[in-house]
Amino acid sequence: MDITGLFRMVRNFLFSNLNKQFLIFMGFLMLSAIFWTIITLNESYEKELKIPVRITQVPKDVVLTSDEIDTIRITVRDRGWMIMSYLYGNQLNTLSANFRSYNRGNGYGAISNAEMQKLIHAQNPTMTSKITAIKPDRLEFFYNDGAHKRIPVRWSGRVIPEHLYFISHTQYWPDSVDVYASQEKLDSIRVVYTETLNYANFRDTLLVDCQLAKMKGVKYVPERIKVGFYTDVLTEESMDDVPITAINMPQGKVLRTFPAKVKVNFVTGVSQFRNLRPDMFVVIADYKEIMAKPADKCNIYLKTVPRGISRATLDVKQVDYLIEESE
Repeated sequence: MDITGLFRMVRNFLFSNLNKQFLIFMGFLMLSAIFWTIITLNESYEKELKIPVRITQVPKDVVLTSDEIDTIRITVRDRGWMIMSYLYGNQLNTLSANFRSYNRGNGYGAISNAEMQKLIHAQNPTMTSKITAIKPDRLEFFYNDGAHKRIPVRWSGRVIPEHLYFISHTQYWPDSVDVYASQEKLDSIRVVYTETLNYANFRDTLLVDCQLAKMKGVKYVPERIKVGFYTDVLTEESMDDVPITAINMPQGKVLRTFPAKVKVNFVTGVSQFRNLRPDMFVVIADYKEIMAKPADKCNIYLKTVPRGISRATLDVKQVDYLIEESE
C-alpha cells in the first residue's frame, strides 16, 4: 500500500460518522474541563507555603552557631491562579535577612513576626496576597566570636544485634567534633550524641552514616559522622589462675589465701576470649574487713574485669587465709 492509500484510509476512519460524534464529544469534554478549571482557580483559597530564610552579610569574625538557612511557614489567602504561581513559579523563593539588621547582641539575633512580613513584601513587591499566618512567630539565630572546643561523640538510640551476638566495640569517624557555642554552653557540654539510631537483627559489622543530634544555638564541625558497630558471638567461658590480691595491708603484714588463685566465670565474645589473660582480672581480699569481722574464711571480690566481659562471677566467694608477719 502506498502513502496516498494509507492517508485515505486514516482520513476515512477519522471522518466517519461514528468518529465525528466521538470527536465532538471529546471537544465538549475538553471545553467543560477548561471552564471548570477557570472557575475553580478563580475561587479564593488559603495555602501554607514554606520559605527558606538565609542569614546574609555575616561579619568575618562571627560564626553562626545555628543553621545559616532556616524555614518559615506562611499561610496566604488569594485566588487559585496566584496560589498556583507560588507553588510552581519562582515567587516566594529564599528570603535574605541581613545579619546586622536583626542582631540583638550577646550572641543572639531574632526576626519578629512583623519584621518577617515586611521582609516578604520588601523582597516580593508585586505580591498582593494576604498573609494570614506566619510560623514560627519569631525566627531566631545564634552566633559567637569563634569560641569552640573539641568534644567526643557517642551514639544514641537502640542498636541490637541478632540473638547470640553482641556489640564487642564501637568506633567513630571522627571520634570528636569541634563544637561552636556560647561559653556557657561550651562549659556544660561533655559529650555530643548522634541522632537517635534504630537498628536490630544484624550479625555483621554495621556502619552507619548519621547526623549529630541538634542543640539550640550549637554548631558542630563536621555535622555528620560515621559509627561502626562490631559484633562478636557470645560464649560462656571461664578463666583459671586469677590471683587474689590483698588490699589495705599494714606494713609488716602479709595475707596468704588458700587457694592463692581462683576461677572466674563470664560471658564474652569468641574473638575477645582468645586475647584474655588471668592478670586482666582483679580479685581482692580486704584486710580491714577481715579485722572488722574475724572468721575462719575471708570474703573475696571481683573488682575489675576486662572490657567486653559481662555476667562475671567468681567460682568461690570465700577462701581460707593466714596473716603472717613479713620479714
